[in-house]
Parts: sequence; structure tokens; C-alpha cells
Amino acid sequence: MRPADVSSLLRRPVQIAYAVREVAAAAERFAEVTGAGPFFVSPHIPVSFARIHGAPGIFDHSSAYGQWGDVMVELVEEHSPPIVEPGSGVHHVAFFVDDTAAAVATCVQSGWPEALWAETTGGFAFAFCDARRDLGHLVELYQPTARLLGFYTMVAAAAIDWNGTDPVRTLG
Repeated sequence: MRPADVSSLLRRPVQIAYAVREVAAAAERFAEVTGAGPFFVSPHIPVSFARIHGAPGIFDHSSAYGQWGDVMVELVEEHSPPIVEPGSGVHHVAFFVDDTAAAVATCVQSGWPEALWAETTGGFAFAFCDARRDLGHLVELYQPTARLLGFYTMVAAAAIDWNGTDPVRTLG
């Protein structure tokens, strides 16, 4: 792979995610150890469509989102057959892109195959490309919609002057 092929996509990481076994417990421990948080847990995030390694599939996952300095942290618990082994470390690093499908095509052409294409019930598309050979983790790509940016802002704002109490909260 030539780094120039994907370098335009990898402007600035907006999120680092870890593969975990039990999302709420992992969020509590992560907050305790790192001071990141608070974490907002979203159980069994509704996905209306998933393509895993090119075939229709089910992507059932729960996530906890918190702020760690300037970057969002996501803790991912995959309930369906996992793409990344639970507890194995970094699951993915996420990037905002102008066009998710075009970004995935660039990654594929550069040797990072599509591991997942998914759409939420609200129509939001996100994708994982498998960069483990080069980076040791997946790369997540999605467009920065107003709703998504609002979510990022909410998580970051909750971390301002957070005193460590109530480290795990449920969304919705």
C-alpha cells in the first residue's frame, strides 16, 4: 500500500475505540484508570443493514462513549460474531470523511478491505476497513452530519469539569 492513497482520509482521528467484553463494566474501569469520561452507554445500537466482509450479516453491538482529552473514546462490545476479538485492544480509530462510500473505495484500493458497512435505522452509514496489517486495528469512516457532531459535542461537554462521579450513564 502506498501511504498517499489513504493519507488524505486520515486527517485527524476523532475517536479511538477498544474491543471489550462487557461495555458498562469496561466503561467504569476505563474511567477509573484513565480519568476519561463520563461514559454514555448505548445498548444494542439499532442497525437496519449490515454487510460484513462483503456478505449480508448482523452487526449487533453496544457501545460506551466518553471523552479522553481531545478525543472521543468508544468501548465496543460486539454481540454478534465479532469482527475484532473482545478484549484484544484497539478495535478501531475513526475519521470524518466527505463521502463514506468513496473513502471505503480508496481504502479497498489501498489494501484495506471493507470489514463492515452498516446503516443505522436513522439512515446513518458507517464503515470499518481492515487496516490491521498496517496499523493493527480497523479504521472507521463516516460523514460528520449535524446530528453526529451534536453527539460529539455533548460527550465532550459532559467531560468539562467532570469530577469522576456517575462515570457510566445510559443513553436514551
